[in-house]
Amino acid sequence: MKDLRKNITVDGWGFKLVEPTSTNDTFYQCRGAVMYDDEHDEMPEPSLWRAAKKLEDILTKDGLKVYTEHSEKGWVEVTLNT
Repeated sequence: MKDLRKNITVDGWGFKLVEPTSTNDTFYQCRGAVMYDDEHDEMPEPSLWRAAKKLEDILTKDGLKVYTEHSEKGWVEVTLNT
């Protein structure tokens, strides 16, 4: 895999690279406020989600296969398919 920057800032949001261990993939993560949709499910902060999608586009243009997802407590992850 090509050299990856440890930190990337997109639209003011700082994404940190998380290196793989035996239990996870390589991904960039950032945490925003915990928000809820109309069904009271957790969702990412809208501006953070937009920044994550922009990071996905940037990494895709760099030739990487990535996907964006969110998890609990405001976390957004842009995961690299290896």
